[in-house]
Parts: sequence; C-alpha cells; structure tokens
Amino acid sequence: MIRYFFVFLFLLNVKAFSQASILSGQDTSRRPIITAVPFLLISPDSRGSAMGETGVATSPDVNSVHWNNAKLAFIDKKYGFGMSYVPWLGKIVDDMSVSYLSGFYKLDDIQSIGLSMKYFDLGEIQLTDNQGLALGIENPKELSTAFTYSRKLTTNLSIGGTTRYIWSNLTGSISNYSDAKAGNSFSVDLGLYYNKEITLANRTSELSFGSHISNIGGKITYGSSKSLDFIPINLRVGTSLKTFLDQYNSITLAIDLNKLMVPSPPIYEIDNNGNYVIDPTTNQAKILKGKNPNRSVLSGMFSSFSDAPDGLSEELKEITISSGLEYWYREIFSLRGGYFLENMDKGGRKFLTLGLGIKYNNLGVDFSYLSTPQNDHPLAETMRFSVSFLFDKVNDSEEN
Repeated sequence: MIRYFFVFLFLLNVKAFSQASILSGQDTSRRPIITAVPFLLISPDSRGSAMGETGVATSPDVNSVHWNNAKLAFIDKKYGFGMSYVPWLGKIVDDMSVSYLSGFYKLDDIQSIGLSMKYFDLGEIQLTDNQGLALGIENPKELSTAFTYSRKLTTNLSIGGTTRYIWSNLTGSISNYSDAKAGNSFSVDLGLYYNKEITLANRTSELSFGSHISNIGGKITYGSSKSLDFIPINLRVGTSLKTFLDQYNSITLAIDLNKLMVPSPPIYEIDNNGNYVIDPTTNQAKILKGKNPNRSVLSGMFSSFSDAPDGLSEELKEITISSGLEYWYREIFSLRGGYFLENMDKGGRKFLTLGLGIKYNNLGVDFSYLSTPQNDHPLAETMRFSVSFLFDKVNDSEEN
C-alpha cells in the first residue's frame, strides 16, 4: 500500500510545476524533468506571478529572495515583511495551499539581510490497505526556511547569498512502515543584480539585469539511502526596463529565462514486450540515448547543459520563457500582466497572468490571477494574495 501512496503523492507533487502526463512505459518524445520537492519553484507572491512569473531583474521588493536575493541590497526601505497565500491546484482538490512569509532589514546603505519561509500543505489523503480498508487520514506537508545576505559591490551592482533548510514529509504520521520517513536537505542560492539609470527617448529609465541560481543542495530521500532524488536546482536569468512616462506614470517590461540544472531523463532501451532491457554488468536499465541520471550534484549541474538525448535542440526545449509588464500610477496603483511558455515535450505549461496592486502609506496589497487555454487545466484560475508592510528608518527628529 505504501508504494501506491508514494506514487500518488509523487505525481501530485510533480503537477506543482508540470502539466506533463506521466504514463507507464517509455515515451521518447515527451521527457519532462522530474525532481523532488518541486514546491520550491512555485511562485509565492502576487507581483511576480502576475507578471508572467518574472522577477530576477525587476525592482526589489519584500519578496525578492525568491526571485533574486541580490536585489535585496537595493530596496529603498529600512525594514519590512510580507505574507502571501496561494490556493493550489484548485481544479483538482480544494485543500492544497502554499503559504509564504518573508522579511528584511537593511543593516546600512549597502547591506541587507532577509528571512523567509514557505509552507506547502498537500491536503488530507485517505489511506487504505491492499484490501481497501481505511487506515486513517494523513496530511502530507513540506516546508523550507531561509536566511539571506545581500550586499552592494558598486553603486549599480550587488550580490546575494541564501542558505535554506528543506523538510518534506510525504508520509504523515505513518509508523507501520520502517522504510518511510521525512526527507531533509540543505541548499544555497546565489544571485547577481545590476541596475543603472539611463535616458531613453528623452525619458528617465532604469535598465536592470539579473541572474540567480537557486536550490544548490544535496539530494533528498524518503527511505533508503540508495534512493536519492535531485532537488530543483534552477538557473534564472533576465532583464527589465522601467521607463518613467512622466512624474506620475511608469511602465516596466521584463523577461526571464529558466533552466533546471539537473540531469535530463535519458531514453532507455526497451524489449519487444515493452519492458526495460537490463544491463547484466550494472543490473540497471540500459540507456539507449542520453546520460546516466545517477550522478553527483555538481556533475548533474554542470552536465545539465549537454546531457539531453536529442542534443542542443532538446536542451533549448528545457528553457521556459516568462514575460511581464507592470504599470504604476503615482506609485500607488499598479496593473500587471504576463505570459509563461514551456515546451510541450517538457511539461507544456502555457498561461496568461493578470494582477493589480495598491500601496497606501506602509501597506501594500497585491492580487494575481492565472488563466490557461484549457478550462480543465490543473493550474487554471489560480489566484494569489499578498500583503506587505514596508517602513522607513525613523530618525531622531521624527521620534521627538
């Protein structure tokens, strides 16, 4: 029973970032990359998700750690915190959700620190034995906590580093199976951010570039130490251009590119009965094209740009494209939109995003909505709600 329980949870977790159908047998045309704890990639806040899931080079905010930790050094407030809530896969279940907390503090003009936590509630699942008898209800859940340090190197350039603890409990409180346990891992993020004021068509503009590698960490297991899975090490690069139309209106255009830095799934040799051909020397399935995915973390990262079975053409398919637009009026009211595109052979996610935001004094409220071409898509009608509180430093005269 526990085997089927894991399969169900695994497929459910994969849908957190991929639409691909996981079928029995070998599908040599559609090979989505599958990792453990994909909840780490779920966009937690309303602003970035409303802009087509862009954020590596947009202006910094309280949720910058998820998109690019280096941006935190450029935030223009002294301290702040934010909260976000996402009902997840509402087309399938009604009790899954992602909650996100984040906060930051500026040590001085060039240094900032941040704390963040993401909680993924997979809802309640009824467990049964092989005869279909109820064993009880479990509530799988996953959690990550992170600490971030960001620093300016020059007036226009900054770097960031994040350490993260990851906890994934897909078994609940099951105690009848000794091989089932919660998975644990540690990871780091590294970010780079560049921002420069320029003049474009006689208008003041800000041009930004960013790169961010997230979740560089050890593999995770839920049982035997011989069964280890990669966590979603992800490379994000992008640019944005913010133009001030006049003293009240501004518009930002942004684009991000993402690539998972984990092994691409190979094509295995299959016999006439549809079964994998086993190599007698290794006792493993024989690989027809591609590379063995059982590699170390560093090897998997560096070879992830050249290990796809179909070569460069398939490597390019593994890149997702995010594009977004943001309009602000007097830095009080904003409208956002975007589009996300993933190759059909690597997951096939395609969706349009919309959102809005309001700032009043120290309070910010944001909302986003996701629309897919298919009405029955698991991600259709996904909504995100975010609230933030940002505060300037109080000087002595203000205190008096």
